[in-house]
Amino acid sequence: METIFGQRFAASGGTVVGDVRIPLKNPDYGPFVQRAKDTAPDAIFAFVPSGEGASFMKGFANRGLAKAGGRLLATGNVTNDDILPSMGDAAIGTVTAHYYSAAHPSPENKAYVEAFRKANGGLRPNFMSVGGWDGMHLVYEVLKKADGDSFVVAARGMSCTSPRGPVTIDVDTRDIVHDTYIRGCRTARR
Repeated sequence: METIFGQRFAASGGTVVGDVRIPLKNPDYGPFVQRAKDTAPDAIFAFVPSGEGASFMKGFANRGLAKAGGRLLATGNVTNDDILPSMGDAAIGTVTAHYYSAAHPSPENKAYVEAFRKANGGLRPNFMSVGGWDGMHLVYEVLKKADGDSFVVAARGMSCTSPRGPVTIDVDTRDIVHDTYIRGCRTARR
């Protein structure tokens, strides 16, 4: 992600002024954010593993990077839907790119969010839950027309409208093809 972001950013006229590598699971991101802040960047691109977003955001907010003019650009797992409310106002202004948000306005997602909340004591679904939903939906649909021996062949090219939006299984690579959304946090209380 770092390499591709840097290439695209530079191709668009931006300059990467540095990088900071952080251990993947870290209780305190503050010192690393401070090192980034010391370079006085206009923005920081961040990736942290799912579940670490709140800790990272705490370090970002505590070091005052946003108040110093630094904008946070990140992958969507930094502001994962199920932990976003715990970040409070620190998440406001963050811009992420991701394939799912519980706030996606499609009828399919609204129904999914409602059913998920009802089944899970009011919790918000996240990108991992929708990945599970998509996987089970694919299995269900493929088994309608194939048995175990022809399952993989039958899955090629399958398409559906997921809570995340339109998805297709690529015929050649068998990877999922889906939209990526640019998400901006205006409030953490969604």
